[in-house]
Amino acid sequence: MWKNVAFYLISGMIVEGLISDPADGTLEVLGRTTMAFGSVAILLLMEKKWGCFGQLYTSIFVCENFIMTLAVSGEALDYWLVLNHHPYREQIGIGIAVFLVTWYIAIVSYIFRAFFRYPTTISVIYAFSYFVLTYGIPMLLMDI
Repeated sequence: MWKNVAFYLISGMIVEGLISDPADGTLEVLGRTTMAFGSVAILLLMEKKWGCFGQLYTSIFVCENFIMTLAVSGEALDYWLVLNHHPYREQIGIGIAVFLVTWYIAIVSYIFRAFFRYPTTISVIYAFSYFVLTYGIPMLLMDI
């Protein structure tokens, strides 16, 4: 589990450092990690499955790391498009971002559905809520 967290922190800091100031990016990634720990802990406490923390957290963070690796590749592609003055660079970047967020929510939803035996609708709602908690709140706090 800790190897996954370390990989996430390093790759997240790279992506956020390329997007914004490295100090702000580092704080945002640390905030996301804290929110992820808290969200998973609260969900497991509510479901009375605390003993499965490592298993669920590892499952989610393997997904996070895969998506983060694709995001690093997306940043490299964006850099290449900027160097070549590609006219549709912004549309391509937005398309990649929407695809990655949708895929992320789908994978986390599948993890929740498989782990807790939730119906698909409930798992999608929880996955979307998890995304908002772990990405939206730290990003919002960094913008204040």
